[in-house]
Amino acid sequence: MAKLFIDASERSGHPIPQTLFGIFFEEINHAGAGGLWAELVSNRGFEAGGSNIPSNIDPWSIIGNESSIIVSTDRSSCFEHNKVALRMEVLCTSEGTSTCPSGGVGIYNPGFWGMNIEQGKSYKVVFYVRSMEAIDISVSFTSSNGLQTHASANITASASDVSNWTKMEVLLEAKETNHNSRLQLTTSKKGVIWLDQVSAMPLDTYKGHGFRNDLFQMLADIKPQFIRFPGGCFVEGEWLRNAFRWKASVGPWEERPGHFGDVWMYWTDDGLGYFEFLQLAEDVGALPIWVFNNGVSHNDQVDTSSVLPFVQEALDGLEFARGDSSSRWGAVRAAMGHPEPYDLRYVAVGNEDCGKKNYQGNYLKFYDAIKRAYPDIQIISNCDGSSTPLDHPADLYDFHVYTSANDLFSMSNKFVHTSRQGPKAFVSEYAVTGKDAGTGSLLAALAEAGFLIGLEKNSDVVQMASYAPLFVNTNDRRWNPDAIVFNSFQAYGTPSYWVQRFFTESSGATFLNATLQTDSSTSLVASAIAWKNSDGQTYIRIKAVNFGSNSVNLQISVGGMDPNSVKLSGSTKTILTSAGVMDENSFNEPKKLFPPCRTHSNTAGKCGQGDECPTFTTFFNFI
Repeated sequence: MAKLFIDASERSGHPIPQTLFGIFFEEINHAGAGGLWAELVSNRGFEAGGSNIPSNIDPWSIIGNESSIIVSTDRSSCFEHNKVALRMEVLCTSEGTSTCPSGGVGIYNPGFWGMNIEQGKSYKVVFYVRSMEAIDISVSFTSSNGLQTHASANITASASDVSNWTKMEVLLEAKETNHNSRLQLTTSKKGVIWLDQVSAMPLDTYKGHGFRNDLFQMLADIKPQFIRFPGGCFVEGEWLRNAFRWKASVGPWEERPGHFGDVWMYWTDDGLGYFEFLQLAEDVGALPIWVFNNGVSHNDQVDTSSVLPFVQEALDGLEFARGDSSSRWGAVRAAMGHPEPYDLRYVAVGNEDCGKKNYQGNYLKFYDAIKRAYPDIQIISNCDGSSTPLDHPADLYDFHVYTSANDLFSMSNKFVHTSRQGPKAFVSEYAVTGKDAGTGSLLAALAEAGFLIGLEKNSDVVQMASYAPLFVNTNDRRWNPDAIVFNSFQAYGTPSYWVQRFFTESSGATFLNATLQTDSSTSLVASAIAWKNSDGQTYIRIKAVNFGSNSVNLQISVGGMDPNSVKLSGSTKTILTSAGVMDENSFNEPKKLFPPCRTHSNTAGKCGQGDECPTFTTFFNFI
């Protein structure tokens, strides 16, 4: 038996920061490239093999053999920062002795483990072409073996029209659905053709901004108050030469050089760049938190005496986001389609760099310069101030924790003894990892739920929290586990994702004073908040997590309410549980662990027809 006593009076508890729960996006597990960013073509500029030629054009492949086509790379592109282009010499013709095979010869791209093409939908294909002769190129989506054509169009042009690099665009409407299709560019016309910057995007991205709709909606459903981006280790790089640099990720997509993310070991063309991250935050209704490189990578670092160019790069990035459209970098933003400034209020100086030799010296250079130029910007230090006060100025400090389920659940009291003075905590990365996590287990989710209740309780000193990582393409799992699992056409949330959904109303709510009494159990944690729904009425939500192996009978008492101003509207109970703690969701059972079961107080605890009631309760939500 356990009892929870809740004081719902106006004097009870404390306000929860409006920013408490958000999301953290890192380019890891192909989260952006081939994921949230809806570009279908992998290595669209042929740059992934490096600047040396001849280069590896993977995953592009050749249609035809050596007697009909020779494909190579050269440095003839018209784009200054990505000079590699594809040279395609066609040896066969449509008639005569050296006839091309049926369908022609050329190249194809399988995308990111297959392109999802859906019947009735349109896709914009763009590429740049140059030739000394007339061209006749077929652009098509086909099955993975090329035998079935799902959409096709022909591009023809005279030699004079394509003697210089020329941009070609075509809309393809899919005649059928194939989740594992490919893009082909083929011809049966003899001659030499150069190709570069081949892109294919669905027209129905979110607001036309390039975000894959289903993955965007899963983010929106968390109701994040902030989004931290673009990393993570992605920001640092194993070496500084491969770190994400914002200036190389803005402007026309064709002119972005892309880079090799040497921490997670794959190429990204940076179509999802600094501008797109800011737009993502605006679209999802969250405050952007920009993490930038501070002159430190995993293996090399800039001396503090030489770090000022990095400081200036950060200041230029702030001007890009916040500057007037007449400013140098604000004008670049405006030219990209967003004349009004973005609402950037937070920056993080580096990621997990506190122990590095030059971090604190570099940090102070950034801090002083940013505060002079933008006094209102909140600056986040990589150094943990939860146990010992920081020895340098900061508005917030970063706290990361990846550990076992038992350890994380026990950390529900982590911030109880943290000083209430000085900078606030930003728990920007947390998750259960290791054998407890599986690839997204109930056990991990329960421990994380207990930890989040602890953050909620200590939200007078914890200002922000976000799970990590957010996304994983199931074909490229570089980190395990993750909140949202996807492939080319489908996605599901792990139990950890659904736990975050239980906290969507917590940000900006009031944390109520509650006392939990148990016989001896330390496996139960509970909390209560008061929050306003969209109808403007105040509700009480109670969350409880049973981390133990035995069921617990929880008795709840709510007091302190004025009987003259309270309207009782009944209660609902929402439950997340399963038969086994290591149970997971999957593409075959995407909602095996999912909180659909809501029982009302007047149904004596029985679910409606078609619902499945669990054998034990891990969450209660009384509204």
